Amino acid sequence: MFTYQAIRAVRYARFSRGLATAVNQGRVPAALHLKTGQTFKGTSFGADTSAFGETVFSTSITSYTESMTDPSYRGQILVFTTPMIGNYGVPHNEAPCDSQDVGVVLESKGIQCAAVVVGDVAEKYSHYTAVESIASWCKRHNVPGITGVDTRAVTTLLRDQGTTLGRLAVGADAALPAPAAHEYWDPTLENLVDQISTKEPYELNPTGDIKIALLDFGAKANIARSLVRRGAAVTVLPWNFDFNKVRDQFDGLFLSNGPGDPQQCMEAALHLRRTIAEWDKPIFGICMGHQIIGMAAGLDAYRMTFGNRGHNQPVLALASSGSIKAGRVYVTSQNHQYALKLQDPFPQGWEPFFINCNDSSVEGIKSTDASGKKVWGVQFHPESAGGPLDTIEMFSDFVSQCKAHKATAGFQPSFVSEATVEKVAAAA
Repeated sequence: MFTYQAIRAVRYARFSRGLATAVNQGRVPAALHLKTGQTFKGTSFGADTSAFGETVFSTSITSYTESMTDPSYRGQILVFTTPMIGNYGVPHNEAPCDSQDVGVVLESKGIQCAAVVVGDVAEKYSHYTAVESIASWCKRHNVPGITGVDTRAVTTLLRDQGTTLGRLAVGADAALPAPAAHEYWDPTLENLVDQISTKEPYELNPTGDIKIALLDFGAKANIARSLVRRGAAVTVLPWNFDFNKVRDQFDGLFLSNGPGDPQQCMEAALHLRRTIAEWDKPIFGICMGHQIIGMAAGLDAYRMTFGNRGHNQPVLALASSGSIKAGRVYVTSQNHQYALKLQDPFPQGWEPFFINCNDSSVEGIKSTDASGKKVWGVQFHPESAGGPLDTIEMFSDFVSQCKAHKATAGFQPSFVSEATVEKVAAAA
């Protein structure tokens, strides 16, 4: 006759899940050192190399491949709060360049983060699009990872004390003492946008109905994808390109997301200030692009304690515009360490657009109706990838405004010619 304790033990053994990572005494050791003094030990997966970076966490429960290829994570050690990562593998990252896609399946051609920290990495994966494991993928891109870490404890530390610098030490390095405070590399001191932005202009979907210039601060592929799928011809420009030299060739301007401190991109903000003052066509910015718009308008940007990263950030709309209705709460995808300061009064001609329901940070600004301008900036990612699609129609709103302005001006639909791209390149 079974006792209650025996039955309970059998049920626990039957339904409990062991680690997805195989227990192997021969695995390479690894250690995550934080500049604030804490060390977390585990085992390595991915590249057999050590890496410095800014340690941040993401609350995303899916889309680890999109997060890791997001250029906004450049220079960062990415901690996933989700217990298991890698269960659906990594897809083949190539797609056509046409009116439906932009050359890649994920958010860029390769992994952008400096290192990855997970509680439990899945060595076996299962998905019909998968071609390799996350460990194989990281190794191929020379990105180290650590598994077996209590990511809840790491996240609690980062929430309480703020984002901190770190080092992921792998192999023999894991047995060495933690680096001295002055030895940690701070990626925010570098212009990460300049490292990741395109160096030469290029075009996508050249036969589109309207011409959109996309300033590349580290653009996610789904931003360009969302534009071309709505019929736009997109010319991608370097982050510090003076758009004013070629602005009359375009029907709208888009400013992308990007990594690092927006103060490193003051050159772009000064160019944009002139554009906003002298140009009356639609302008839309996301994440870093939103911060650049804010600085051009006269707002200040500040560094948040630990930032907002994940696909579950609620924002309240303070004004109506297109598909966005004032008073509604939208769930959004976010990845940012910096934000615009909320001030009263707001700069003339501008008004708050969204505010974060959790921390009251500014999530969007827009030009007022009285200003006669059509400018919007949002801190979140309407294009998700991955994440909720609550605000995806903001892309349709922007494209519709560009088309309406073009129709009002009396222009006929045309395509971006090679001569136009050559002129843009020459102006650069």
